[in-house]
Amino acid sequence: MSATPAGRTLSRTVAATQNKEAAIDPTHYVIVTIGSAGDLFPFLALALALRARGHRVSFLGPEQHGPWVRPTGLPFTGLPADEAVLHDPDLWHPTRGFSVVWRATRPAMARIVPFVDALPHDERCVLLVHPLALPEADLCRTAHPRVKIAAAYLAPANLVTVHDPLLVGPWRVPAWVPLAARRAFWRWVGRRFIDPVALADVNAARLARGLPQVETLMEWIAAVPDLSLTLFPDWFAPTQPDWPRPLVRGDFPLFDPHPDVAPAPALDAFLKAGPAPLVFTHGTGNTQAAAYFRHARAAAGQLGRRAIFLTPHRDQVPAGLPDTMLWQDYVPLRRLLPHAAALIHHGGIGTTAEALRAGTPQLVVPLAHDQFDNAARVAALGVGAALPAARLDEKRLVRRLGALLAAPDLATRTHAVAGRFTPQQGVDRMCAALDNLAR
Repeated sequence: MSATPAGRTLSRTVAATQNKEAAIDPTHYVIVTIGSAGDLFPFLALALALRARGHRVSFLGPEQHGPWVRPTGLPFTGLPADEAVLHDPDLWHPTRGFSVVWRATRPAMARIVPFVDALPHDERCVLLVHPLALPEADLCRTAHPRVKIAAAYLAPANLVTVHDPLLVGPWRVPAWVPLAARRAFWRWVGRRFIDPVALADVNAARLARGLPQVETLMEWIAAVPDLSLTLFPDWFAPTQPDWPRPLVRGDFPLFDPHPDVAPAPALDAFLKAGPAPLVFTHGTGNTQAAAYFRHARAAAGQLGRRAIFLTPHRDQVPAGLPDTMLWQDYVPLRRLLPHAAALIHHGGIGTTAEALRAGTPQLVVPLAHDQFDNAARVAALGVGAALPAARLDEKRLVRRLGALLAAPDLATRTHAVAGRFTPQQGVDRMCAALDNLAR
């Protein structure tokens, strides 16, 4: 199958910029990810870069992402995904969300072990995986003792730390809390919320492979990788003393699957018909955002602003939109955001990064997972603000959006942050580290 223009462009760029004098021995990279398109695209960018360096690459990801991956020509193995999880009300709960994600991803993660077991045992192999795949990646070492494991962390909140800034869901830990108390708190979080959900599954799989049991997941899982990569730059989140080592810092390896596709006629006409609109989205995987879009429509009307509502779930958007408002099921943010007055979104790391790259002001409305931490970092950079979803209503949205859009020097700050992006340097740095790991 032929590659897309995006795949060919990225491959050519990486091939042209890599060190020509370095002899790269081919390695088989098995790349594993889960989650939404925002989680997929950074892994896809790395996969294409590794292929451009002459390596064999196999890609394992949720089956619904096949239309993104297969056109690149990468060998793709679809992993089962439970679509019912998108309708679970606890999916976006600050404390119960992890258990929903864990249960939903176990059938997919179980496919990793037989895939790797079937590979030739004398093959040099590196597993580049999402952190939730680390327990299964570790199992692969029993059949392939030479396999190397690299963990790719999409967002700072995926790396546990006791250092500031420290958020636990929506709650910020005060700076005066001693480090010893923070360590004790994380141990309590692990034993209270993580171990009861995950430990039995992990230990059952380890017992079946003749491996010792794990006492507590959070401490053990951080020690599984031979190498850790951050798919975000140090200017977004500085390296913390207690992050795993060895650690290589990347940039946001953003990927556009259709860089040459023209915008839909309705969208193109809308953008040309008036001032830059507000863009509202709450993630491609969120099927429970009807109230969010209802408040968004009302707030845009009160502010006298044009608006675009971005979601694949049309039933979440109010019916009968006026001419000043438009619904779209999907638009690449790289194309849309340069035409937007602001992006109001959930705080997923992929969406956050796209807005930072575009220099677009952000109002982050976080629900769960890493979103609260991402929102706090956007605010700290001076390029946006946060309004937790639990406190969202029309009045607060109008007030917070009005203040954001009226903030002095906002354009200067957003453009300065956009100028920090060096995505190709980050990709090259991570690929070189992976090659060193393989050798």
